[in-house]
Amino acid sequence: MDVLGFVIRLWLAFPRPLGVTVGMVLLATLADVLMPLAAGRLVSDVAEPAVQSARLHHALWMVAALAGCGFGSVLAKRYAYLGITRLTTRVMQKIGTESFAHVQRLSTDWHANTFAGSTVRRLTRGMWAVDMLDDTLLLMLLPEFCLLVLTTLVLGWHWPAMGVMLGVLSALFVALSCMLTLRYVAPSAQAANAGDSKVGAALADAITCNAVVKAFGAETREEERLTHTLDQWRTATARMWIRGTDSANIQAAAVVVMRLSLAAAAVWLWCKGQAGPGDVAYVLTMTFLVQGYLREIGQQVSVVQRSVNEMEELLLLWRTPLTVADPAQPVSLHVAHGDIEFKHVTFQYPGQKTALFTDLSVRIAPGSRVGLVGPSGSGKSTFTKLLLRLYAQNSGHILIDGVDTASVRQSDLRRQIALVPQEPILFHRSLAENIAYGRPDATAEQIAQAARLANAADFIERLPDGYATLVGERGVKLSGGERQRVAIARAFLADARILVLDEATASLDSESEALVQEAMERLMQGRTVLIVAHRLATVVGLDRILVFEHGRIVEDAPHAELVQHEGGLYQRLYALQSL
Repeated sequence: MDVLGFVIRLWLAFPRPLGVTVGMVLLATLADVLMPLAAGRLVSDVAEPAVQSARLHHALWMVAALAGCGFGSVLAKRYAYLGITRLTTRVMQKIGTESFAHVQRLSTDWHANTFAGSTVRRLTRGMWAVDMLDDTLLLMLLPEFCLLVLTTLVLGWHWPAMGVMLGVLSALFVALSCMLTLRYVAPSAQAANAGDSKVGAALADAITCNAVVKAFGAETREEERLTHTLDQWRTATARMWIRGTDSANIQAAAVVVMRLSLAAAAVWLWCKGQAGPGDVAYVLTMTFLVQGYLREIGQQVSVVQRSVNEMEELLLLWRTPLTVADPAQPVSLHVAHGDIEFKHVTFQYPGQKTALFTDLSVRIAPGSRVGLVGPSGSGKSTFTKLLLRLYAQNSGHILIDGVDTASVRQSDLRRQIALVPQEPILFHRSLAENIAYGRPDATAEQIAQAARLANAADFIERLPDGYATLVGERGVKLSGGERQRVAIARAFLADARILVLDEATASLDSESEALVQEAMERLMQGRTVLIVAHRLATVVGLDRILVFEHGRIVEDAPHAELVQHEGGLYQRLYALQSL
């Protein structure tokens, strides 16, 4: 019911195409109901032994009525199909847009723990499930339900017992169809969908990490892993299809029993003189019409259940809460100085037993260059993630130029903090688009100037397509040093007052490191800079170094003072790296 309520709310967002679709479907159904009536009257007219002018006139009118109902049904169905085309495409677009927007805003932890391929499959399968659901509910089940109700009323108006009989048989058939679908077919459909998601996840994982697979010659192992997953999928899918076939066969047999029962009742009425040839023709024509619709009901209930199963996974995405939500009434932030202050901040990772930061307070002056060092897991990267509001602190305040970051939209905050990570991730787009990602309205000259400042212009201009060169998925067509310089060019163009460098030279060769270091020196001029560092040689010349241990800042001074601090953590780390 949650899925159906969700779909109906989406329909109501587009009332015009919904109204056209429903109105035309009802008009076409009415035409189909009237056709057996006209056919029965026509048979009664031509069954008379002598042709009378009044009867001939009436017969011709019945022929015209048949033509009108036939062509009217065709025309109404055409407009119904046009209406549902507009409705479904708009609903699918809305689902795709809003689902993507929601997934984009889910937490960093959620994305780290979820297969990207599986998420894509859930999104696309949910969108196409809406297509099946719209067609089934509006073009199939709605007219079938209306036809059953109208034919039952018309039949009951002529012969109440026949009307009751048709109504009871129809209700029993629908109940049988629903029971078979929900209790017999649905569980296997859910298992098949779960297997399909696992296949998508396994494919995405192996293809994304293809370089690692090749490096270890593990192609056969990955193929065996996928084969095992596909075996599970094949078994579940075959079971679903077999159960669907069983269900359809049982429903088809029930339809035959229903049709024979109605035909026998019509013959019995004829024997008793309560029905003429035209009445019998009407009942027979109506039973064939109802049979076709009832056979479809059984199949469509199965389709609805399968679509609901596929959309349930999409709804789970929609219901995944945003770990970090924007404030209801955000305030504006314009970082003019770059003053950063943590005031009594406490933070505990979800699922962890103890807090990483407890009552952490520190201020970073505007324009200063500060290093964040310490053992792995001490809190260096968490400090920058809290600043970027990738996580929300449990208590306390983080201020930038006196404005609490919790009161600002996340997108507004992050646009004013430039980040150069250790492993830059590039889009499979042109170099120009990647450099201008933080400032999409930049001109070609501004992009080129940023590349020059980042020492990236030389290698870019040597490429056959220059700035139009596609870099491959995640930038795999570039070396580590080239990717890093593109990331620095991106930061130059963003021109933010606060800059975060996360060990930006850790994995580079000496030549690339020299080029990146030179570009970083230019980039740091006039900004508040935070440098997360494992290699302490990169923080020697900074204004100040914060030394983290177990979530606490245990030392805070320039390199020259810290290295003289006997027994200090920084001195010990520096000595180890020097050796």
